[in-house]
Amino acid sequence: MIKILVDSASDLEKEEADTLGVAMIPMTIRFDNEEFYDGFDLTHREFFEKLPICEELPVTSQINEFRWEEEFNKLTEDGSEVIAITISSELSGTFACAQKAAEKFHNKVCVVDSLNASLGERILLDYALKLVEGGKPKEEIVNLLNEKKKKIQLLALLDTLKYLNKGGRISSVAAFTGELLSIKPVISIVDGKVKLVGKAIGSKKGNNLLMQLVEKCGGIDFEMPYTLAYSGLTDENLQKYLKDSAKLWEGKTEHIPSHMIGSTIGTHIGSGAIAVAFFAK
Repeated sequence: MIKILVDSASDLEKEEADTLGVAMIPMTIRFDNEEFYDGFDLTHREFFEKLPICEELPVTSQINEFRWEEEFNKLTEDGSEVIAITISSELSGTFACAQKAAEKFHNKVCVVDSLNASLGERILLDYALKLVEGGKPKEEIVNLLNEKKKKIQLLALLDTLKYLNKGGRISSVAAFTGELLSIKPVISIVDGKVKLVGKAIGSKKGNNLLMQLVEKCGGIDFEMPYTLAYSGLTDENLQKYLKDSAKLWEGKTEHIPSHMIGSTIGTHIGSGAIAVAFFAK
């Protein structure tokens, strides 16, 4: 039997992971003086309720080698093989810790660096589940995941620059000017790192820019997993984007899955963001 293990940077919550039959290992998130397990004792909704009122920007901690080893022990004790999918090695030391722990289990455990996070990691997990369901052997699944992850595109339109400023990623002057002019940046994950790929003034132009960038990537492969997401307590901005980008979806799919973004990425982008992740054609 092959079991899939994923970290909480994939924006899964414990309940959903259980429904999918996926094992999930949470990152630790610190709010001021309190610590929580992401997606376990802190839901995504609770995270966004706390975010505007916390004094310091929340801090997420990588999953150390000991916790990975503990999880691998538990999952392999019945003779099962394990494929673990992690957040990008360029964004966290989590992959390196998982890899080190996996060495103690010889060929029973394989670790895949998603080179992504949030929705990008999520759709790689969805693809892994499809392959397991299709009865493919572990080595073939790992090879396909490593091959296809290069096609993943994750694009996010931010509603505020406040949290990028709080996290030291942009200056206070840039953040203030951006808010004043209603600048909406679009970020992506390129080669495993977060990169600014465009800017627009206002939500409508931001939605149009996001749609153009999706098309520029080569379009969505609807035969592979894809999803949308929003950050914060309402999906109002996502619904506006769906209306503005109708031509991307009409006649190509009857169902557009969507999720709430979790704390790993939510800490840096704040509320009101929308994102799309897909495998490019």
